[in-house]
Amino acid sequence: MSIKLSDSFTYKKLLRFTLPSVVMMVFTSIYGVVDGFFVSNYVGATQFAAVNLIMPFLMIFGVFGFMVGQGGSALVSVTLGSGDEKRANSIFSLLVYLLAAVGLILTLLGIVLVRPVAKALGASDDMLPYCVTYGRILMTSLVPFMLQNAFQSFFVTAERPELGLKITVAAGFVNMFLDFLLTAVIKGGVVGAGLATAISQYIGGIIPLIYFIMPNKSRLQLGRTKFNGNAVIITCTNGSSEFMTNVSMSVVNMLYNYQLMKLVGENGVSAYGVIMYVSFIFNAVFIGYSMGCVPVVGYHYGAQNNTELKSLLKKSLVIVAVFSVLLTVLAEVLAGLMAGIFVSYDKELFELTKRGFMLFSISYAITGFNIFASSFFTALNNGFVSALISFARTLVFQIFSVMLLPLIFGIDGIWLSIVFAESMAVVLTISCFMLNRRKYNYWG
Repeated sequence: MSIKLSDSFTYKKLLRFTLPSVVMMVFTSIYGVVDGFFVSNYVGATQFAAVNLIMPFLMIFGVFGFMVGQGGSALVSVTLGSGDEKRANSIFSLLVYLLAAVGLILTLLGIVLVRPVAKALGASDDMLPYCVTYGRILMTSLVPFMLQNAFQSFFVTAERPELGLKITVAAGFVNMFLDFLLTAVIKGGVVGAGLATAISQYIGGIIPLIYFIMPNKSRLQLGRTKFNGNAVIITCTNGSSEFMTNVSMSVVNMLYNYQLMKLVGENGVSAYGVIMYVSFIFNAVFIGYSMGCVPVVGYHYGAQNNTELKSLLKKSLVIVAVFSVLLTVLAEVLAGLMAGIFVSYDKELFELTKRGFMLFSISYAITGFNIFASSFFTALNNGFVSALISFARTLVFQIFSVMLLPLIFGIDGIWLSIVFAESMAVVLTISCFMLNRRKYNYWG
C-alpha cells in the first residue's frame, strides 16, 4: 500500500516513508567512499591525499542541487497541500530547468579553478597533477550530479521515494563496479576513479530527468513553465540552510586539511579523509531521514493540520534520538575496522586514523538533532531559522573550534572540534524550537 503525504503517520509509517531517502543518501555518500577505498589501496598514498584535498572544493558546486531539492520540495509540497497541483508542477519544472542552466555555467568555472584552488590549499608538487586530473573529470558530470541531488528530494514529494531509491542504488553499484574495474583491474589510477564516479552520477541524474519528462503516475511532471521570481526566491531561502550546510562543510573541510598539513602533513589529510568518508555514511542516516520528512511536514503545514504537525515533530525527535545512540555506539566499536579498510598498509597512519575517528564519532550523539531541526524549519518555509542553525553549526562554531582547540589539545583538538561545534549548535537548536513553538503550533 502506497503512503500519501496527506496520511496520518505512525512510527512505522514514518519510518517506511523515510527509509528510501535514508538508503538513497547512504548510497550517494558511498560514491566518495568507494573512490577513496580503491585509490588508497590500489593507486597510492599521494593520490589518496590528493583526492581528499580537492574533494571539498568539488562538493561546493553540488550544493546547488541540495538547495533546490530541499527548498523546492518544501515549496512544491506546501503548494500541493493547498490543492494547486498545476502551479506545483510549474514551479517544479522551472526549478529543474534553472538548475541545469546554472550547472553548465558552474562546470566551466570549476574546470578553470581546480588548479589554482589546489595550490592555495597547499597541494605539493607531487599531489597537484592528481588534484587537477580528478577534479576536472568530476566537473564534467556536475550537471547530472546537481540534478541527482535535487531529484532525491523531489521523488519524495512526488510520492515515489522507492523509485528514487532504486535509481540511486543502481548508480551506486555502477560506481563500485567501475571503481574496481578501472582502478584495481585496468590500473587506471585517479583517472579511473574519477570516471567511475562521473559515469555513476550521469546515471543518477539523467534517468530521473527522463522519468519526469515522460508521462508518469507520480504527482510531478516536467512540462511548460514560466519564470516565477518569487518561487525562485522562496526556494533559495528555504534551501539556504542546505546550501550553507554543504558550502560550510566544504570550506571547513578545507580548513581542517590546511591545519592538518601544518601539524602532521599528508598523513593528517589522509586520516581526515578516511574519517570524512565514514562520517558521510553515518550522517547520511540523519540527512536522509530529515529529507524524507520535509515534504510530509510541508504538506501538513500547508493544509494547516496542526495535530499531525505536532505528532510528526514528537515522533521524529524520538527516532533521531534512537539513531543517535545506535550510530555513536556503532562508530566507536567499528573505529579500528573502518580505519583498517582504508589504511591498514601503514601502522602509523592507521593509529592516527583510529584515534581520530573515535574522538570524532562522539559528535554523532548530537549531530542528528541539529540536522533534523534545520530541515524541519525548511519544511515550514522558514529559511532564516533553518539557515541560522546550519550556518552556525557548520561554519561559525566549527571554524572557532578548529582554530582554538588544536592550540589546547594538539592533534586531538582537530578531531574534537566537531564535538564542540555540535554541542554549541544544539543549544541554538533548542532555543529556536522554543522561540517559534507558538508561531507554528508544533508543540504543546
